Amino acid sequence: MPRLILLGAGAAGSSRYAPAGLLLEYGHVRVGFDGGPGSEPPENIHAWLVCDVHSGLQPELRRISHEAAMPEPVVAPYDHPPLHIEPMPLASLVYGYRITTGHRIGVWASVIGEFPSWAAGADLMFADGTDGQVSLGDIAAEAKRLEIRRLVFARLGDAAVMAMDEGKRPRYGEWGEEGRAYRL
Repeated sequence: MPRLILLGAGAAGSSRYAPAGLLLEYGHVRVGFDGGPGSEPPENIHAWLVCDVHSGLQPELRRISHEAAMPEPVVAPYDHPPLHIEPMPLASLVYGYRITTGHRIGVWASVIGEFPSWAAGADLMFADGTDGQVSLGDIAAEAKRLEIRRLVFARLGDAAVMAMDEGKRPRYGEWGEEGRAYRL
């Protein structure tokens, strides 16, 4: 069963959290998703998959990958049966990832311009927590409607951090915790 570790839970410029990043461990396979300084995946990864090759963090991610002799951060599929990872559209030139192993489905959607219908029925979804183009409330409602079993807000923006500080919880789902391991 894949183990997914949240390496960072912050939105761009967060003073509290490292950039949103995820590490998938499945047997000896290790795949990094997004991240940045302070939340980059470990050097012994097999692939480094990102949602946006045009983001402001890309020069820094490329520098990190070059200096550590890691795979270059790319938008690409990754297959190591029975593990399949497929990039899926989230917004113009931005992708999320559908992760499947057998009948289990995971989703990494750290930037949501429109809620991805391809996430329907997922067992675990890491979703944009910035309250940007789609509000946190709308993401929670849509995740519940599409029967996503567990919703974790990653890439936490100011509204999410303020809500957390006030002891508030999302209507559906939970706040992501840096360093926490989740099972698919």
